[in-house]
Amino acid sequence: MQQTSALISVLKRSLKEHGVTYADLAKPLDLSEASIKRLFADESFSLKRLDMICAHIGMNMSELFTKLEQLQDYISELTEEQERTIVTDERLIVVMQLVFSDWKFDDILKKFTLSKPELINALVKLDKIGLIELLPNNRIKLLTAHNFKWRKDGPLQAFFRENVQNEFFQSDFKEHNSSLIYMNGMLSADAYKEFQKKLNEFSKDFDLLCKSDSKTPLEQRLGYGVVLAIRPWAVTFSKRYVRNTLKN
Repeated sequence: MQQTSALISVLKRSLKEHGVTYADLAKPLDLSEASIKRLFADESFSLKRLDMICAHIGMNMSELFTKLEQLQDYISELTEEQERTIVTDERLIVVMQLVFSDWKFDDILKKFTLSKPELINALVKLDKIGLIELLPNNRIKLLTAHNFKWRKDGPLQAFFRENVQNEFFQSDFKEHNSSLIYMNGMLSADAYKEFQKKLNEFSKDFDLLCKSDSKTPLEQRLGYGVVLAIRPWAVTFSKRYVRNTLKN
């Protein structure tokens, strides 16, 4: 069932990438839009219908399963030991960020001051702790998602708070390729769970875009940082106006 859900999730993303709506599928599948919505909600597709949907967006079934494999064959969260190993070596953090952004061995040597032995040593460490597989001719295979989940209160999260967080938010986000969106609202427990699910889907979409864009020449790609966060929160000064009966 979990495999089916993941496959349908990849199919939904593929439809979105091609600008195809449920209504657009009504005619080729000979079904009403409501029936198609039900199929996606119930995840009850026959292989024939799956093949028809793929054909409608110019894909074949093997391409769909390849996308699924790209998402699933990666570790989504590191162990505490892996995280601790990474944060104790600044050079290792730099190399990890580069290889997770699909930089090739020669490109790293060209653009950074690392010597060849230093780079190989860092890659061997990443291989040893299971984040990558170092292949012949210094080719690199990722064994984790590009944007793996940090452990709550783990070494990487602590490193981010101490070394990255303040610097990241010092920007005024006015550059043409920058954006800062702040939202405020009230959610029930069920609505929060639904939004958390959408955040997880969004992070997978970002990871999928990074993977699909990895063949684009390095000169045409730009490194981006994305922060997604949600927590119960109110502006500190506003708490002074809360009635005592509501403070606890």
